Amino acid sequence: MKVSPSALLPILRSGTVGELLARFYLDPDRRYTLTELAKELDVSLPTIAREVDRMRESGLLTEERVGRARVVWANRRSVLYEPLSLLVALTYGPRPVLEQLLSDVAGVDSGLIYGSWAARYQGEPGAEPNDVDVLVIGAPDPDQLFDIADEARRRLRREVSIRSVKPSVWTDADPRDPFLKHVKSRPMVELDLKGDAV
Repeated sequence: MKVSPSALLPILRSGTVGELLARFYLDPDRRYTLTELAKELDVSLPTIAREVDRMRESGLLTEERVGRARVVWANRRSVLYEPLSLLVALTYGPRPVLEQLLSDVAGVDSGLIYGSWAARYQGEPGAEPNDVDVLVIGAPDPDQLFDIADEARRRLRREVSIRSVKPSVWTDADPRDPFLKHVKSRPMVELDLKGDAV
């Protein structure tokens, strides 16, 4: 199977590499087993092991054995730590950062990223995304969403806009509604708002 380079960061061999770097470098104190990573990213264990081996051998990760499990985390002593953290935040950061910020917010049923970032994440070629567009399904406090967008903007160093729609509007969208018609016709990235986000 041929793996395509990441459309978000074409210098990466694959989107899996970007997702791994986001897990490690956006939450550098968190430690993962290879099994946890494979499950979170829905990627085979041998693929995760190969990518982690490459990152560990290059000094990007630290590893220890706990029983039979390999536990890995970001190597903060690497000279690449700070610049790589910034690069990962700018490219693969939106999904884990928004999952963390939106998890457990009262009134949020689900959420997704749409627009150019979602298109690049899904592999659609194109220019670097200028912003991150988020749609929240539910009835959260608008002021809280504004604060979350502001915090996401600070962490991701790019504009973040969050819109919300009631679940009934999303589920039974009027086919004449140009906004929802556009969102549903283009790539979307669902946010896992109940899992362990970064």
